[in-house]
Amino acid sequence: MTTRRWQLAHGRHLDLGGKAVIVGILNVTPDSFSDGGLFVAPEQAMAQARRMVEEGASVIDVGGESTRPGAFPVAVEEEQARVLPVIEALARLGKALISVDTYREDTARLAVAAGAHIVNDVWGLQREPGVARVAAETGAGLVIMHTGRDRQKLPDVIEDQFSFLGKSLEIARQSGVADDQIVLDPGFGFAKETAEENLDLMARFSELDALGFPLMAG
Repeated sequence: MTTRRWQLAHGRHLDLGGKAVIVGILNVTPDSFSDGGLFVAPEQAMAQARRMVEEGASVIDVGGESTRPGAFPVAVEEEQARVLPVIEALARLGKALISVDTYREDTARLAVAAGAHIVNDVWGLQREPGVARVAAETGAGLVIMHTGRDRQKLPDVIEDQFSFLGKSLEIARQSGVADDQIVLDPGFGFAKETAEENLDLMARFSELDALGFPLMAG
């Protein structure tokens, strides 16, 4: 298996292509579908982060806005108030790489300044393309996720992946993001209409290798 070096902010990197890299999800939100309300307080969030690192997570992904179906967007100031103290505390702890789950340019920039190494955009740069500029200017790793929300999808799941992610990659490259900063996420469960669509995507996951980038699945 070919090893690839994922270039990240603050002079860090992560070697990919050997064993799977585990990303621990830390939602500092009151309404996420998996752990909403459990880790809103910074001390609760840090205890959970330590637990995930002990269980094998190399990256902690901090999110301040729920992505569950029907969730309402939060104000950018509220998102930042939730994630930035936790990112700063994780940076001081120094036990794991830090990812921020955001589609907002301002939040991404402040998060990297606070110590985040990776920006994880669940709208694939197609809500606020300026997120790509943040990655280009800071050297942050960039996770580009596929979503089917708010648009007409192609009937074939892989064709739709290539169409959406192709547009996202064009945004990233035109903004100056290097290919070795990018990881792609097919977005299991994100605006996939049926369980069968997710299962089809899972069965054909290896076809996404043709895009030429490391893949994240969650």
